[in-house]
Amino acid sequence: MGPYIYRCLSVLEAGTNSDFNNILGDFVNSGLKGFLNEGLDFIKRLLIAVIILVIGKKLIHYFIGLLTKYFNRTKMEASVAGFLQAMIRAILYITLAAFIIIQVIGVASAPIIAILGSAGLSIGLALQGSLSNFAGGVLILLLKPFRVGDYIITGGNEGTVTAIDIFYTRLLTVDNRLLVMPNGSLSNANIINVTYEPVRRLDISVLIDYSENIKKVKDILTEIAENHELVLKDQDISVFVNSFDSSAINIGIRVWVIKENYWTLKCELLELIKTQFDKNEITIPFDQLDVNIRNNP
Repeated sequence: MGPYIYRCLSVLEAGTNSDFNNILGDFVNSGLKGFLNEGLDFIKRLLIAVIILVIGKKLIHYFIGLLTKYFNRTKMEASVAGFLQAMIRAILYITLAAFIIIQVIGVASAPIIAILGSAGLSIGLALQGSLSNFAGGVLILLLKPFRVGDYIITGGNEGTVTAIDIFYTRLLTVDNRLLVMPNGSLSNANIINVTYEPVRRLDISVLIDYSENIKKVKDILTEIAENHELVLKDQDISVFVNSFDSSAINIGIRVWVIKENYWTLKCELLELIKTQFDKNEITIPFDQLDVNIRNNP
C-alpha cells in the first residue's frame, strides 16, 4: 500500500487529475482487494484452526479413554497410570497446539522454537531440584523398586510406603510418624524392600552357658519351631551353633514365615524359648558385676 500512496502524492504535485484517478483506481482494484483477500484468507485459516482444535480435543479425549481402559485391564498401579495419562495428555495437547500455530495459522517456527528453548533453559535452571525429584519419581513409578504398602529401609530411615507422588514419597514409621522423602535422592539410594517377597526368613540368636548340653538345647529349640503354627513347614528349619562368644555359646535358629506374621512369630518364639529354658533349667547367661569391699586397716 505504501507505493500507491507515494504515487498519489507525486501525481498531486504534478497536478494531473487523470493520472491521479488512474492511480486511485489501481489502488482500489489491487491494494484493497489484496488486503481483503489476505483478511479473508486469515479468517479462513482461523476457522480451520478452530475446527482442527475441536476435532483434536475429541480425538485426544477418545485416545485417553482407550488408554485408561487398557491400564485398568492390565491392573496397572493407580499412581503409575495417573502419571502416564497426565504426561501423554500434555504431550498430545502441546503437539496439537504447535501444529495449529505453525501449519494452519502460518506462524514461523524458528522464533517459536527459540522462545521455547530459552524458556525451557530458564525454567530448568530455576527448578533443578524439582526436576531431579520429578525424574526420580518417573523412575520409581516405572521401575517399581517398591509399591504402596511395602516396608522399605533406606539411608537410615525405614517405614511403610503410604504414597508415591511425582516429587516425593511418603513413609509411615513404626511409631506412626510421617516421613517425606524427595524422589531425587531416593531413586539414587540403596533401598531394602523388606516386604517385596511374600515369605521372609526369621533369624533368632539364643545365648546359653558353656556348661549346658548343646544337643539338648538344640532339640528343645527344634521342637519349639516345628510345633509353632506360624512357621512354614515346607521350608527348612535350622538350629545350629552360631559362634562361641566370650561368656556364652550362641545358638542360631532360622525359620520361614509369611511376611504378615513376621513380628508375631518372632515375639512368640522368644517367649516360648524363655519358658522352655526355665522349665528345663537351662541357663541364659547375662553380664554380672562382682563388687568386693575391703576394710582399710
